[in-house]
Amino acid sequence: MLQPVSTNGRFLHLAGLGPGSPGLVTGETRSLLASSSRVILRTRDHPALAKLDPAGTWTACDDLSLPGRPHDNLRAAIVERVLAAAALGDTTYAVPGNPLADPTVIALVEAARAAAIPFRIYPALSIADLAAAALGSDLTSIQLCDARDTRIDTQRPALITGLHDPEAAITLIGLLAGIYPADHPMTVLASLGTSDERSETLALSALGPSLGASDCLYIPALAPLDDVRRFDGLFHVVERLNGPGGCPWDLEQDHRSLRPYLIEESYEALHAIESGDTAAMAEELGDVLFQVLIHAEVAKRQGEFGFADIAERASRKLISRHPHVFGDTVASTAEEVARNWETLKKAEKPRTSILDGVPPALPALAASQSIQGRARRVGFDWPDVEGPLDKLAEEIGEFARADGAAEREDEFGDILFVITNIADHLGIDAEQALRGANEKFRRRFGRVEAMVAADGTDLKDLDLAGLDALWDRAKVEEASSPG
Repeated sequence: MLQPVSTNGRFLHLAGLGPGSPGLVTGETRSLLASSSRVILRTRDHPALAKLDPAGTWTACDDLSLPGRPHDNLRAAIVERVLAAAALGDTTYAVPGNPLADPTVIALVEAARAAAIPFRIYPALSIADLAAAALGSDLTSIQLCDARDTRIDTQRPALITGLHDPEAAITLIGLLAGIYPADHPMTVLASLGTSDERSETLALSALGPSLGASDCLYIPALAPLDDVRRFDGLFHVVERLNGPGGCPWDLEQDHRSLRPYLIEESYEALHAIESGDTAAMAEELGDVLFQVLIHAEVAKRQGEFGFADIAERASRKLISRHPHVFGDTVASTAEEVARNWETLKKAEKPRTSILDGVPPALPALAASQSIQGRARRVGFDWPDVEGPLDKLAEEIGEFARADGAAEREDEFGDILFVITNIADHLGIDAEQALRGANEKFRRRFGRVEAMVAADGTDLKDLDLAGLDALWDRAKVEEASSPG
């Protein structure tokens, strides 16, 4: 029990009313309430109050619970009201359940210490105790959560309280629907500790927003292999595949053998993004995430590092490179963010050249655009697009005059290099543009093949003029087709 921090004529009593009937309120708290000249209730919605305060003379904070009011603001408003009363003299603040499970009490403890107002906490039976009795279970493995600030480990059973308003219930149900299967059982425990005590088990999909302030919700744990909507579930699956008795193929892999799959899955994810197919995007991004996790398992098996190292390095890097979010630096535009990013990267990883950070394994077109973009950031570039356009004409002339295969390849590379510079000046992703052109050619050529097949002829039997005519038909058909 926390003791008073000072004695200066003012005093704040922080009491719990327990979870149900008046008989569950401790004798100490009943005596306190009977002798207090100033009592403030967090809410009047409590079954014991009909007997403890039959005339309704005690002040309640229900009027502060305005629709749509953020919980942090509500908490602050309650703290302000209670502290103002405590500054005038002896004040009792009473909350449902155990006071140390109530966020407003925790906030008042901190505020009272800061204001040098002495206080005492009067513990009470918690709703979790009654829930455990109703369920015939113990509390050793159950996680206690507040509906207004819920972070659940689905692989452990959970007891959720704090359903003080419909908004909290609606928000909670939306959260649960995002992490549990629709048919997962949910037990509503209502009016615990009263003569109206009851329980009802429903599927999550049948759970409505009509949960009451005196209700709590018990959620049994998910088996790890059923925990498929959260990262923890996926992590367990990959860990199982790479653990004792796991998949022989996975257990034979190393970083180099997995390299082709990382590349392949990354490109498949890019294709899904380009196609705009959100279902495919979700699937392919999952495949990319799996590649990260299996590399983490390989590294753990070889004693190199673990997933925690990956997560920590990524988190620390993001925090350090976003001082405008996590620190005091000001950056109001994307350009300012990019400049800060490069400066911070340079400080973290000193390099001999600004170009050292371009990965050698990048596709050549993307690497070219990245290299030239970095050079531009230090001022090494034409001031506008006219410069690279003139340079392109010059490079095409040099290519036309090139003598021999080696010289032609060299000059052709210069043409591509300048073209990527033009793309960068115009805000075009050169790699994406070429991929789009490839896909467009693939699509139109497929139409040409279909036309030839419909005519019962063979592509090899047509001359260039005939193929050009079919190509033009394919372009017209594509332009006139829906979408």
